[in-house]
Amino acid sequence: MSPLKLKKGVSSHSAYDLRDPHAEQTERHTLTVVVDNEAGVLARVIGLFSGRGYNIESLTVAEVDHLGHLSRITIVTTGTPSVIEQIKAQLGRIVPVHEVHDLTVEGPSVERELALFKVAGEGEKRIEALRLAEIFRANVVDSTLNSFVFEITGPPEKIDAFAELMRPLGLLEVARTGVAALSRGAS
Repeated sequence: MSPLKLKKGVSSHSAYDLRDPHAEQTERHTLTVVVDNEAGVLARVIGLFSGRGYNIESLTVAEVDHLGHLSRITIVTTGTPSVIEQIKAQLGRIVPVHEVHDLTVEGPSVERELALFKVAGEGEKRIEALRLAEIFRANVVDSTLNSFVFEITGPPEKIDAFAELMRPLGLLEVARTGVAALSRGAS
């Protein structure tokens, strides 16, 4: 019998699995925070995360309303549902914060990321890297006789998949922008 298959009536829980089966599972959430574009605001938001031991997987910040002096911070974080609720509540209490949205629970959203990949390769590896780049719709933005820099955009999963395929072909460096996200629809 394959180790992945279970006999009928046999529980999938191991006697050695010490995790509480009733404990909340960790989830990935994309939060957007509209803040005043002023010195120290980003440090306060990051301080909230670091001071409480919350992890930030991705962080992007840019001014979105020049006349209103507003910036949008997009944060990808992980935590249990109760931790995510705590994060949202604590973000909302920071004075220069105007809005906090959890795109993960508020409905459909669009997430995109830009990444640059420097890949070294010659001969067959070079040809394979170019072939895969075409499949992933990555653009060659720099080329030398022994390396390429590819530019790729898409959801984080697409960026991760491209990185995994480039690794054995000579991946040297990766630069990622972090997630930019918007809710879908008119609201």
